[in-house]
Amino acid sequence: MRIRVTVAAVTGALALSAFAVPAAQAVDGSSYRAEAAAALGHAASGRAAFGATTAADLDVSFSNFKIAKAVKVGTTNHVSTTVTYTLTHGADLDIHSDDFDNGPFIYKGSLDDAEGPDNALFGDAPASCTATSATTASCKGLIDVYPGEDGMLFNSDAGSWKGGGLAVIYSTDDTAVQGDLGKTLVQRNSKLTVNASPEPVTKGKTITVTGKLSRANWETHKYAGYTNQPVKLQFRKKGTSTYTTLKTITSNSTGNLSTTVKATADGYFRYSFAGTSTTPAVSAAGDFVDVR
Repeated sequence: MRIRVTVAAVTGALALSAFAVPAAQAVDGSSYRAEAAAALGHAASGRAAFGATTAADLDVSFSNFKIAKAVKVGTTNHVSTTVTYTLTHGADLDIHSDDFDNGPFIYKGSLDDAEGPDNALFGDAPASCTATSATTASCKGLIDVYPGEDGMLFNSDAGSWKGGGLAVIYSTDDTAVQGDLGKTLVQRNSKLTVNASPEPVTKGKTITVTGKLSRANWETHKYAGYTNQPVKLQFRKKGTSTYTTLKTITSNSTGNLSTTVKATADGYFRYSFAGTSTTPAVSAAGDFVDVR
């Protein structure tokens, strides 16, 4: 649904009362986002309470929620990640009816807070479900992220998110939300560069290795230096396939890296960053140095 979400009220741990969904995001009258905007919130009318119920009250529940361990999000490009889960429902509910949709979402914060979660991300389309019995279905949906859209993600959103499932019956204006189904990391994508010089170099002379560790800034939509982070300088001798760590240095106040080593043999230098909960691991492509 490509939104930043606010929630007016929560009825128990499983229910959301209302989402703020800009209607302008609808692609056409039959799109999931347009229908979800109508079903999940009335942003233009002050986010009035919508009569959401718990998942149990709507006679649906979600289980076996599976999502990637991490979702790496840059500054502009659309990112999507697949979610699979089991939908359990009442025997009288036609899950393939035009009146019913369901799909996964992820959220930052807690559904138990009076003001709802800090943020939530949905898919552009409802999940696709295949019945496995009269009351269960195997479902697959996407979480779609558009970091180039202002307000979708703030830098403070990086880190741990929880998974949830949403069901909507349009004719009765009922929605049901179940949270705490799984976990994933939404991370600010990282970049790492390296340059070793001089090239070529005499054996025993000093090689200076520079580089920069940067990560996505979701508020400026640009990459910026990731400061005060431990980064390993590694070397792979020509003709081998394994990198060996020579030393660990710390990125400076602008994310820049610089250190020196003695030239010993032809090979490749690279920097390698182990990652954090907010930023994924990354290694630079090796820079070859000819030692003579």
